[in-house]
Parts: sequence; C-alpha cells; structure tokens
Amino acid sequence: MRRSVVLLLSIGLSFFLLTASAVHAQNSAATPIDRISVADGFKVELLHTVPADQEGSWVNMTPDPQGRLIVSDQYGSLYRVTPGSDAAATTVEKLKVDIGEAHGLLCAFDSLYVMVNGNAAEGSGFYRVRDTDGDDQYDEVKLLRKMPGGGEHGPHAIVLSPDGKSLYVCAGNHTDLPNPEESRVPRNWQEDQLLPRMWDAGGHAVGKLAPGGWVCKTDPDGKTFELVGSGFRNEFDIAFNPDGELFTYDADMEWDIGSPWYRPTRVCHVTSGSEFGWRSGTGKWPAYYPDSLPAAVDIGPGSPTGIAFGTGAKFPAKYQKALFICDWSYGLLYAVHLEPNGSSYTGTFEQFATASPLPLTDVVVNPKDGAMYFTIGGRRTQSGLYRVTYVGDESTAMVSGVDASQQAQRELRAKLESFHGSANLDAIEVAWPQLSNPDRFIRYAARIAIEHQPVAQWQDRALAEKDPVASMTAMIALARCGEPSVQSGIIEALSRLDWNKLSQSEQLSLLRAYGLTFARLGPPNAKTRDEVLGRLDQHFPAKSRSLNRELAAVLVYLEAPQVAARTIKLLLASQTQEDQVQYALVLRTLKSGWTLDERRAYFNWFNTTGSFRGGHSFSGFVQNIRNEAIASLDEKEKAALADIINAKLEATDPNVTVAARPFVKKWEVADLLSAAEGTGRNFERGREMFGAAACFKCHRFAGEGGIIGPDLTGVGKRFNNQYLLESLIDPSKVISDQYQASIFVMNNGQTVIGKVANLNGDKLMVITNMLEPGAFTNVATGDIEEVQPSRVSMMPNGLLDTLSQEEILDLLAYLKSGGDASDPAFTQ
Repeated sequence: MRRSVVLLLSIGLSFFLLTASAVHAQNSAATPIDRISVADGFKVELLHTVPADQEGSWVNMTPDPQGRLIVSDQYGSLYRVTPGSDAAATTVEKLKVDIGEAHGLLCAFDSLYVMVNGNAAEGSGFYRVRDTDGDDQYDEVKLLRKMPGGGEHGPHAIVLSPDGKSLYVCAGNHTDLPNPEESRVPRNWQEDQLLPRMWDAGGHAVGKLAPGGWVCKTDPDGKTFELVGSGFRNEFDIAFNPDGELFTYDADMEWDIGSPWYRPTRVCHVTSGSEFGWRSGTGKWPAYYPDSLPAAVDIGPGSPTGIAFGTGAKFPAKYQKALFICDWSYGLLYAVHLEPNGSSYTGTFEQFATASPLPLTDVVVNPKDGAMYFTIGGRRTQSGLYRVTYVGDESTAMVSGVDASQQAQRELRAKLESFHGSANLDAIEVAWPQLSNPDRFIRYAARIAIEHQPVAQWQDRALAEKDPVASMTAMIALARCGEPSVQSGIIEALSRLDWNKLSQSEQLSLLRAYGLTFARLGPPNAKTRDEVLGRLDQHFPAKSRSLNRELAAVLVYLEAPQVAARTIKLLLASQTQEDQVQYALVLRTLKSGWTLDERRAYFNWFNTTGSFRGGHSFSGFVQNIRNEAIASLDEKEKAALADIINAKLEATDPNVTVAARPFVKKWEVADLLSAAEGTGRNFERGREMFGAAACFKCHRFAGEGGIIGPDLTGVGKRFNNQYLLESLIDPSKVISDQYQASIFVMNNGQTVIGKVANLNGDKLMVITNMLEPGAFTNVATGDIEEVQPSRVSMMPNGLLDTLSQEEILDLLAYLKSGGDASDPAFTQ
C-alpha cells in the first residue's frame, strides 16, 4: 500500500523537490500541496496561508470543544481558525485577549491553557484563560506559575492526562525547574561525570546543569507541580498513547554531529521518575548507562517540534495507532509505529509526509472531524495550516489502540512507580525482588522506588545482596544516595562479582557502578585503587567498543599502568572518527604513566584529524582536547614535543583518506555478483573496508559510525546482493525522493546543489557536501530563478575503486551481517 522505499547508500536525509513556483511564492504563500509527498491514500489540503505581516508565523495549536483550532504566532497573538470545506471556506479571527507567544496550548476544564514562551502577558509562564461571560471570547487571563526560562529551549507543551483529571507540561533544558512541590525523580541528580567534562566548544549551554529538560504533572489550577521525568535536551511536545503511556520526541545537539557524544533525535517513553541522561558538552550519557533509560526509537538528525498520536483520526488502523512527529529543519512528518517490548516499547518509523521547505511546527488530530492538521512556520518563516485526510480504500473504522500483550509487565512497573515520590514502608519489600528483573524499565522503576526510601532502611541489605544484577542495581542506588563512608562497602560488594560470568550489558553496568561510586563519593584510597585495578585492568582492551570506552575511562581515572599505551593503540586502530575522538578525550586527563614516545604518538594523532568533519562545534572540540592535553605537560615535555604541539591544525579534504589508496579497478556489478554468494569471508576486513571506503564518515552500522547518512545496520535483511552492489557502485542509478538533492539555479547564473537542512526567514541553509555537515551555503529565496531535482546522488562515485575484489566481497558480507561476526558467511 505504501510507495516503495528505495534504499540508497547515498548520503543524506529526507529531501524533496522545491520548485521555482514554490520559491518565488515563499514570502506570500505556504508550500504548495503539489510539492508535498504523502503516504499512499492520503490527501493534503492547504487551508490557510498565513500573512506574515498580519498573523506572524504559527508554531502551536489545539482543537477547542467546537472543533475550531486555537493557534499561536511565535512572536505575537493567538488566532482561532474555523476549518472549512476548503481554503476559501476557512476563516481566521484574531482573539481579543492579551496573551500570545505560546509554545503550548490546550483546551480543557472549560479553559484555554497557554504556555507563554516570551514576553506576552506577564512573561514566560503557565496561564489559564477563560470566557467568563459566555460570549465565545476569552476575557480573563490568570498566571498560574512563572516559568524560569524562555527561547527555543524554554517552556513548551501542555497536554491532558489520560484520566482527564490532570495536566502535563514540558520544558527544554534552558528552563529551570519551576519549584515543583513534589518529585517522582529523586532530588539527588548530579552531573555524574567520572572524568572532567568539556563544555561545548561553540559556547552553547555552557554552565547548564542537570536535570536538563523536564516533564511535570499539575492540577487544573496549577497549584501543585510534580516532576515526572528529566534529562532531556529540548523536548517540544508530549503525547499519551491509548495505553496511557507518555512519549516525547527529544532534540539532538546538531553541533555535536561527528563526535562520540552526539545523540540523535529520539522518541522517548517518559515513565515515572525517568532520567534520559542529557548533560551539557561532552557529558551526555550513553544510552547503556543503567542509571538512565534508553530511547524507544532513534530517529536521526533533525529539529523536533509537535507530536501527536493518531488516536481518533479517520485513518487506517496502522496510522490510528501511530505516533506522528514533526521535524522542522528537514521538513519531515514521520509516523512512528511503536510495539510493546516488556513494560516499555520499541518501534520503527516511516516518512509520512515531506516537502522542502516544510518547517513543521505542530500536528493535532481534531476529534470533531477525525482529520489531522499540521502547521508550518517558526523563526519568522512562511507559515501555513494544512489538513490531512484519508481517501484510500482501507477501512477507517475506529480501533481501540490499546495493546494488552504486555499489560502484566506494564502493571508491574506501575505498581513500583506508585512508590515514587514518598516514603512507604512497603516499598522496599515490593521493589527489592525487581532489582534483578530482566526488563530494564521495571528494574529502573524498582531502583527509583528504593531511592525514595530512607537509606538507613536498605543500605545493609544492599551491601549484602548476592544476585549480581540486583547487587549492581543496588550499588548504583547506594552510590547515588549514600554517604562517602559507604564507598568501601560498595567496592567490596562489586568485587564479589565475577566479570567473566557477566553479560556485556552487565559488565557495562558494573563499570558504571564503579564510575558513579568514584564520581559521587570521591576518589578511592591507594588500597582500594589497587583492588579495583586488580579486577578490571586485565580486561582492557576488550572486544567491545562500548566496554573499551568505559574501561578506558575508569582505568585513566585510576591511572592504571600502561593505560596510555593501550588506549593509544586503540585510538590509532579505530576505523571511525567518533571512536578516535573518544579515546583522545579520555587520554587528555591522564597525568602520569606516559613515555615520551607515547606522548608523541598521541599529539601526532591530532595532525591527522584535518579530514575529520562534524557539526559546528566539532573542530573546536578537537582543538580544545589538544589544548587541555598540552596544558597537562610539564616544561620538559613541552620542550621535547615543541615541534608537534606548536604546529597549527589544518583542515584537509575529507576525501583524501579515500584517495590515498591506490586505484584498483572501475568495478561493475557483473564483476562481483557471481562471487558474492560465497562463504569464508573475513569480518574484520569487511569492517576495515567499511572505513576505507569512507562509509563510516556518514553512515552508522552496528552502533558505530556517522549519523548524517541512513543507518545501514539492517540492509542485509532487506536487499539482495545485486541491489546492494548497484547501490555501492552506481549510487545515482535510482535515487529515492527520500535522499534526493536539488539544484538551485540562481538569478546570477550560479547553481547550488544540496539539501535544505535549516531555514530562517527567507533564507535556506543548504548542505552541499555531506562530508562537511556543519558547513552551510545560504540561499536567499528571492534570488532563486529555478529549482530542479538533482539526478546525481550525493554519495560520491568510485568509493570501491581502490578496493580489491576480496575486500569488496568482505565489505558486502559485513553489510549483510548486520555487524554480527558469528554470521555463517564468515570464517569462524
């Protein structure tokens, strides 16, 4: 039923056509509907082009009880839209009430709730607006609570709770907590950095500390706020699914692209007491940290705005159950299909609608007509209101959306969550058996329930716990809640665990428990240090990238013998710039145990980073890592290394690493296809070729590599050898609209080829080289003469021309394996 999605190994994200008519109309008309690609069977209507000089740029909306839409200009007033049968029958009126600049709107409890993000009314805050005389006009504005923050990372959405009795609100990481009276999140949050964090090299969010972006619950009068979840970067909107579970779409830090601490935009299941690990600069927690929760779905680079479940839409069942999420910068409306996974969810996503530009700001389902509505606008860009209806052949009968397949697991988690926020004599007995539950969300909920109880009631039981998983979970709780005097007891408890009997995820949890113990309770004494080194040092390096990352950090912190030599060896052997930068970051803090040759090898590495590319802050981070490492040298070392450390880091062509290999052959698919079915392939060489062909620069595979291109981990399960070889050898043969660039012909005769990644007012910001994702070419819409689709893939040609046949076949087998070295294609 869906149009076929063609896999391309071309680099880029979703991009569609921007025609001359759309460009020249940019300042007077919203994106035309014939330029919007939408899922099969759906119809998009443009109901209103927003006149910028009169009605501004719309960023938020909510249906009212009559099925009208209340909308807000980002920098101005509120408006009420009555959708008609078409644009001509749609009416817009400005509300005569002194409030606006809203990032959150909700009609509930005979009121309009408004989250002001700016200077309207009494400034940023949570307001209740009412019609007190029944004339269908709002006339009373009441500030319920000030919000200590503003701007694009300020206070955002308001939604109604599933039981219809409460409200939930959210805010980004530049909004301090509004003094919540209650908290399901234990109020013991810290940065929890074992090694010193580096602040953003571009100056963003410097000094911003935990808990980061947050979600709170409140009553209709806004009298009591309760913190529900935290650790977000900038979640613009929140939504409940039919199971009554809360979700959000959190932002990435696009300046971090290319770095090991980059986290993509992601859909998160916001459970009680949740922590999602945002920390400023290099301090962001990896998803495997057991004191945080993972995303339900990683999406990729983008700019999250509004979200809504399809509940109540007159859509086929699949889309009634879907979570629709807006990406402002890339002009994408995704449909996320979530499936229960234990007490939480995982899922997949598809491109539902897209155009360029299509700066999506909000999406809602109107319960009155069962249609979806979305707005575009923001940052003073051209705004518009659209309606989406289903006109295909599938049934649109309402479905419940409730999924009972994992109901027992969710009920167990909910029981544990009932102990969050207060002391309860039953909490420890109920929660303790679940500290070893294989379900991560249940295990997390159990730990949070225990952390809310007085430490004296459970400390001894924690230290005596014998089950390995329960012990690690309890030690994490004790490190977060206990006094420094308990450190030796925690180390003794962790020392009882047999590394070789733990799974990799359990080994990572053990390392995090050690790290938290030192970060929270202080550095160990000499005896304890030696004991920990005796247990951990022998396991470094490990076979896992994640384990090596954590082992390197702990061993550098403890100044293990020869840790510099071992970490440098990993650094120089790493195929991805992300891994290399991670090891360089860790080593910058190591003060002792270096030989001069090791120092020289380390600083020489910086001179090889000229071809690395990333977001706006990437090169600054590399320079700052180097500067901090130089600052740790004594004068004798500085003198001996002067020729290296005084050299200026110079940017080089990112293609140079590919060109450095000798030309082998201009390969054709027919040269390779017949041999592609064989076995006995070399996994490590396949991975090495993934790096040699520059794939890791843009593509993620089995958890490592870049983020700019599509994740290729699952391609082997979806495509055959011929298709994969065609995509590798001739990426321009077939180009999906999802990865298609455009040619902008300017009125001065020049051309710009690339994809729109951002926009501001009448300016498009175009990526022209996917190997340099932080470099934009600004294109003024008024200067564009014509726009046409590019027939050339943004993936460079000839990437396999420096590989031998055996190397290409190993690369192909590596792609098909999904990163599993035990695949039968490989020699074991």
